[in-house]
Parts: sequence; C-alpha cells; structure tokens
Amino acid sequence: MPAPTQILLAPGASGGVERLGPIIRGLAGRDVTARGVALPRGSAERALPAYRTALNATPNAVIGGHSFGGRVASMLAAEVPVRGLVLLSYPLHLPGRTAMSEERTAHWSQIECPVLLLSGERDPRADIVLLRRTIRRLPHAELVTYPEVGHGIGPVLDDAIERIAAFMRELAR
Repeated sequence: MPAPTQILLAPGASGGVERLGPIIRGLAGRDVTARGVALPRGSAERALPAYRTALNATPNAVIGGHSFGGRVASMLAAEVPVRGLVLLSYPLHLPGRTAMSEERTAHWSQIECPVLLLSGERDPRADIVLLRRTIRRLPHAELVTYPEVGHGIGPVLDDAIERIAAFMRELAR
C-alpha cells in the first residue's frame, strides 16, 4: 500500500470541525496534511456514511478523530482497510457507565491497521484501567496516556501533535 498522503480527523459530538483547528495547524507545521471531517449529530452509525464519503474522496488517508469522531473512525476502520487510525480521547463509556465499553469496542478486533490512541488518565469517558485492558483487542496499537488530563488533549496539545506526526512519518516508511 502506498504511503499515506494525509490524515482525516473528525470532531467530538459537541464540536464542529473548527475545534480541530489547533491540531490541523499544528500538524501542518510538522509537514503533515490534515483535514477535518464534519459529521452529523446523533448516533455513530448515522455518522458513518459521512466519514466513508470523506475517505472515498481521499484514498490512502489515515483516519481518526476526537471522542465521537474517533469512535466513528474506528467503526469505519473495522469495515474497510485504512493506513492507520488515530484515536484522541476515545469515548470508551459514558461517565460512570463502564459496562458500555464492551459495546463501544466490540469492533476493535476487526481493525487491522496500526492505531495510535492518546488518552487522559482522568478522562471520565475512559476509565484508564479498563482502557489499558481493552486496548488488547487492537492487534497493532500504541496507547499513550497523560496523567492529570481529562477528556481532551488541549493541555498536552504539542506532545499529542508531535506523536501524531511521528505516527504519520512511521506509516510513510
């Protein structure tokens, strides 16, 4: 498979593509082309066709997203071959409802591409112990966690952008 040309990123459920601006600009500063993917609100299943359309228009892209956007990207990666997957603050469960992690990760074992997962250790939507256990379902995954960070990578933005850029460089080899 040829080297990836860019990364498509989708936002979380509570924000639009513009909220990805700092990540997209930061990646551009590291010679990585990134583009935001707008998703409709509602269920991840409802948003999946919009992400699929964006991927079809950008063959050979790495895909990913923040929270809800990452969940949708992971569902797409379980259905079609992609070069790589970047998950930022994956929403493993709703706050206090860890049992739903099974449903939200059932498709992970079908993801064959390399995965970079960045998560805060204090994320109320991703119990860190459960996340460390669940990531074993992904055959080619790297989990990077940030102490004292909740649901979002804003406090560690520079490090997160550098890790995404390094992931992209590695996939290009």
